[in-house]
Amino acid sequence: MMLGLSLAAFTDLHTIISLIAIAAGLVWLAAYLRGRWLARANLVFLVLTILTVLTGFLFPFKGVTPAVAVGILCTGLLGIAVLALARGRTGIWRPVYAVTAILSLYFNCFVLVVQSFQKIPFLHAFAPTGSEPPFAVVQGIVLIGFVWAGWRAFRHPA
Repeated sequence: MMLGLSLAAFTDLHTIISLIAIAAGLVWLAAYLRGRWLARANLVFLVLTILTVLTGFLFPFKGVTPAVAVGILCTGLLGIAVLALARGRTGIWRPVYAVTAILSLYFNCFVLVVQSFQKIPFLHAFAPTGSEPPFAVVQGIVLIGFVWAGWRAFRHPA
């Protein structure tokens, strides 16, 4: 039991938080790339992404796994993003926030793709081990999209 919930219920809660964080992050990112700052969408994205990472650390520990490594990396990125936000996103802190927030969103989407191929039977049939070409193609498309968005946001931060 975690936080008074069964493992299955806690997993569902963690997943819902993650999906809302991703949706809010994508809304924020789309506006940001158009030169607009959506404060509420950004706040929802940032708070729920932090909550996603924190709840991820509450799962039973089975050694350092890729999920734990991503969680540790995201903790650092989110810490820098919060610092940049606290500094008012002025000067260098504006592109720093953009890059750290976008990287955090990317890692959340990366995990979404991994989990989707593991848990959704239709997708799992295409990549049962996660090393097949369909999985690599989807992850590649996600990576290219976020590299492009990060580059654009770094060059022209909102």
